[in-house]
Amino acid sequence: MGGLLSTPASGTSIQLATFLLNGEEYGVDVMRVREITNMTEITKTANSPPYVKGIINLRGSIIPIISLRNCFGFPDNDDNSMCCIAVMDLKSELTGFIIDEISDVIRVNKSDILPPPINTAAQPWIEGILDINKKLVVYLNLEHLV
Repeated sequence: MGGLLSTPASGTSIQLATFLLNGEEYGVDVMRVREITNMTEITKTANSPPYVKGIINLRGSIIPIISLRNCFGFPDNDDNSMCCIAVMDLKSELTGFIIDEISDVIRVNKSDILPPPINTAAQPWIEGILDINKKLVVYLNLEHLV
């Protein structure tokens, strides 16, 4: 998407890590992202909800892996070759989220974050919507998923 946009004062802006999921652009607070790692073998766990794909061992840390596609009602991706895992620090715990592709890191004015549409109000993980270069980016708060 073109890197950092403008550089407003830090108190009025936020940096987002953006990624693709089912052809749509999403963003999360970059301060929550600990790392992006390639897809790896995921060990399934018994009695987990369908969106919890299992766990991985990342340098000695056992991390649950969640499929954002399943959380958002999208079908599984047939080709995981471009997929990666975004490891995020949420509620002081590391959680991995399978995403289709990492896009960019952008800085946006907080005042440019529009409220989510009424029909998405029941989805507490949607913080707002951004219109960046005529492309909509859904700003997520994934703490509501864990």
